[in-house]
Amino acid sequence: MNGGGPDSGGLLVVLSGPSGVGKKTVIDRVLAETPGYSRAVTATTRAPRPTEVDGVDYFFLTEEVFSARLSREEFLEHAVVHGRRHGTLRQPVIEILDRGEVCFLEVDVQGAATIRGLITPALFVFLVPPSLEALEERLRGRATEDEASLTNRLATARRELEREGEYDVSVVNDELDRAVREVRDQVERWRGRS
Repeated sequence: MNGGGPDSGGLLVVLSGPSGVGKKTVIDRVLAETPGYSRAVTATTRAPRPTEVDGVDYFFLTEEVFSARLSREEFLEHAVVHGRRHGTLRQPVIEILDRGEVCFLEVDVQGAATIRGLITPALFVFLVPPSLEALEERLRGRATEDEASLTNRLATARRELEREGEYDVSVVNDELDRAVREVRDQVERWRGRS
């Protein structure tokens, strides 16, 4: 399935990285500073965090609704991450690409592997922490996890970091302004190729 058509100018940007690396923060900044860039909201069965808004941060679905939409093949990709189901709905992605916009997707490495080759053109960006110690500090700073969950997230992060080589580009998020600029520059470079 090609998204956006060859002349639409649309580009799918799949951004992955370990939990706590700053994916949402980087995407939010890029979108705020760049016209014609949008983010496809993904769906999850986890409960919203206190600051999250349904339909803005995620589509928060019950297990039953998620299963029903999955059976109707409404998802581009889906996976179980940290014990909860997550997925990207097809229609919002196609609508953004058909408008000729850059469509950002924030997905884990499983989701990125599923999407690879389904929609073209696409750029796969891996956001890397400056170190595992810095990542652990960020996760602890969020104060949203108990110790067992934190240990699980760090173990998952180590496995995800091993898959960095599967991505077109890697960006180290050690300084937010620089990381945002680098992601935007990479997108514009790839957009110029298509």
